[in-house]
This record gives sequence, C-alpha cells and structure tokens, in this order.
Amino acid sequence: MGSFANFRQLDFLDLDEQLAEDERMVRDAVRSWVTERYLPTAMEHFENGTFPMELVAEVAELGLFGPTTPQEYGGAGLNNVAYGLICQELERGDSGLRSFVSVQGSLVMFPIFAYGSEEQRRRWLPLLASGKAIGCFGLTEPDFGSNPGGMLTTAVRKGDEWVLNGRKMWITNGTVSDVAVVWARAAEGIRGFLVEKDAPGFSAPEQKHKFSLQASITSELVLEDVQVVKDAILPEVKGLKGPLGCLN
Repeated sequence: MGSFANFRQLDFLDLDEQLAEDERMVRDAVRSWVTERYLPTAMEHFENGTFPMELVAEVAELGLFGPTTPQEYGGAGLNNVAYGLICQELERGDSGLRSFVSVQGSLVMFPIFAYGSEEQRRRWLPLLASGKAIGCFGLTEPDFGSNPGGMLTTAVRKGDEWVLNGRKMWITNGTVSDVAVVWARAAEGIRGFLVEKDAPGFSAPEQKHKFSLQASITSELVLEDVQVVKDAILPEVKGLKGPLGCLN
C-alpha cells in the first residue's frame, strides 16, 4: 500500500492550480480514505462480487452522499467541482464504489431535492445523506436501456393511490435500497415515484455473473400491482426531462 500512500495523478495541464483550496482539501481527504480504507479490500470485493456495506457509515461521515445537497437537508453544500473530484477519487478505488455514491447523490437525492415536495425532502434527504437509508434509480428497462422514452412501466391513479406495474433492469443499489425513485408512464406523461422497499408487490432481486462492475450491487426491480399513496409522486416534474435532468 505504500506505493499508493503518496498518490499524485498526472496533471499535464496543471489543472490543480485552478482548483480552490477547499476543493483540493476535499479531493485529498477522499484520496486518503480510498487509499487507506477501500484499496486494501478492493480486490476481495471485486472477486466475490460484493460491496463493503460496512464502509457506508464512513462514506456518509465524509459527506460524500449528495455532497451538493444544502446543509439544511443534511448535505455538505459543496459545489459541483468538488463533487466531480470526489467521484474521480472514488473511481480510482473502484467503479462500483463510485457508482454506489453517485447513484445515491445524483439519481436519488437530487430528484427528491429538485422535484420533490418539502415533506419528501425533510423525510428522505437527511436519511440518505447520513447513509441510514440507501436509494436506487429505476429508469432503464429490459427492452429499453438507452431509449428510456420507450418505457413500459405504468402508473395508474386509483382513488388516493397509484398502482405501478413493470420491470426495471441494471439498477445500481436496488437490492440494498430502502427507497427507489421509479419512473413510470402515467396518463399525463412520465412521472417519478418514491417506492419503499417493503411495499407489497415490490421486489429487487440481485443480478449476478457480470463481466464488470463486480463490486457494484446491480438489481432488477419488479413492480406487480404496487400501491403507493398519492403523496409518493414527485410533484414538481413531468416528462422525460425529470429522469434526464438527474442523469445530466
């Protein structure tokens, strides 16, 4: 491990000098943590196809879940440059580690913050930022990976509830998630819903035998007449601009 202790990336364009001091401090803190805490076990988790859930609390303590989320909701309130540097350092450790963190922040915490109600923000964002809850993002489907506009998952309003039916595929964190941001086709267009793991009819079996991202938990989401309350919908967005905004 000694060869990694003083790791310095190649910087032919001297970009380091363009970073603010606090951005470099965040980068260096994550760099040290990856070297000291993740790299010693990285090969083990890659070979076994497992993710080190025992490190989640440490990741949260470093403020790496949703780091751009405002502090009033439990986030670190960092800028996007710092977030990019964080992901770059996590990726040095393993793509599965970076994926775990960026899905939690960009694809779960961001839509709740940007598109959710104040009640949804107050309930979920502090839990997700602290790692006490894990989230996943249900967009891609078995027949529609790079073409999300073709999604078949449906949401039908019945009284005070929505009923969801469909399948999502290749979903990072799905099996260990407490809440899923699920995108479905409703009468008025594509809408986002917060589906909790214990909702009847919802399951998230893990997908095995991948050729890459071995340390990342990848899952299928199955929704069979899943009933969610009307307040589970993300009220502030309609259409594909919702999920695409998260990916951007």
